[in-house]
Amino acid sequence: MTETDPAHPLVVTDDADLLDDLLRLAAAANVEVTVVHAAARSGRYWASAPLVVVGADLVHALARLEPADNPNVVVTSRGPARPDHSLYADALRVGARDVLPLPDAEARLADLLAESAERAPGHAPLVAVIGGRGGAGASLLAVSLALAGRRARLRTALLDADPLGGGLDLLLGAEHAPGSHWEEFSGRRGRMIWSALRDALPSAHGISLMTWTARRPSSPVPPTAMRAVLTSATRGAELVVADLPRSLDPSAEEVLRRSTVTLLVLPADVHSVVAAERIIPLLRDLVPDLRLVVRGASPATLSVEAVTESLGLPIAGELTDEPGLARLLDRGDTPARDPRSPLAAFGDSFVAGLRADLALSA
Repeated sequence: MTETDPAHPLVVTDDADLLDDLLRLAAAANVEVTVVHAAARSGRYWASAPLVVVGADLVHALARLEPADNPNVVVTSRGPARPDHSLYADALRVGARDVLPLPDAEARLADLLAESAERAPGHAPLVAVIGGRGGAGASLLAVSLALAGRRARLRTALLDADPLGGGLDLLLGAEHAPGSHWEEFSGRRGRMIWSALRDALPSAHGISLMTWTARRPSSPVPPTAMRAVLTSATRGAELVVADLPRSLDPSAEEVLRRSTVTLLVLPADVHSVVAAERIIPLLRDLVPDLRLVVRGASPATLSVEAVTESLGLPIAGELTDEPGLARLLDRGDTPARDPRSPLAAFGDSFVAGLRADLALSA
């Protein structure tokens, strides 16, 4: 393990015991790493490394150097993090997406080392979901995609960006789950470590959820707070899903600009098509990849072909009616968990296709 190949994961530490642990994990993952023993010598390899592992002994020195951006930086230490939180402050300054103390986080770090040999550095895909008209089912679709992400064993974050919606926590049966909400983060800006943010959020079915406090008046999220949360989530999670309002406030526009793909969901009827025509020009100006999800197409309504031809957008998929949906919602049960659910089937298929597309483009 020498300082020769910038394509390898980079380990930055002068702690002999920590280095022994990291080399053991790299060997178990069958990954060769590049090791540097001084912060000043990391610059040659930093930006191009598929993973950067910074030891707690050198993270302060690195923070003072203000290294270039790399989306796959983690900080590690032997034993618990320093109680004065200075380790987390320095980790933020070097752009770390996580702090992984050993031995507790050995399995996670070994996974990251193995993954680094298979894919280039990058951010988690961000899927934005928006309704073509009010009541189109965007929130249900966002929940189904997040649940599909968990079934695919992806670390998944779900962001509720619609301040006047019914609340994704209700759809997930998590309205009483402990954790922080948008109100606590409205003043945030800059970088946040994903592990700290994740641990602060409510969790439902293994999904990290950012939403508002239930049954209280909600205001739009400041764009700076949305930017901070998005940056943290896309660095630390493996799939991020956002439910957006039709009234595009600055925070919703922030999500759309950063989205990997945006899904516009609408029923197959004339009223919905006309409503969608009004928002599509705004979306085209903001998103790189806009696709349709059409609900309830039948001989009695409009065909999928008629909808896509009218709106001039590619189709991401078609949804049939969800059996017993009203009863599920009245009971407080989470939709899209039954394998026979059309929402679940769509979510599983879309997430699998998204992962395949990203793998081909890597």
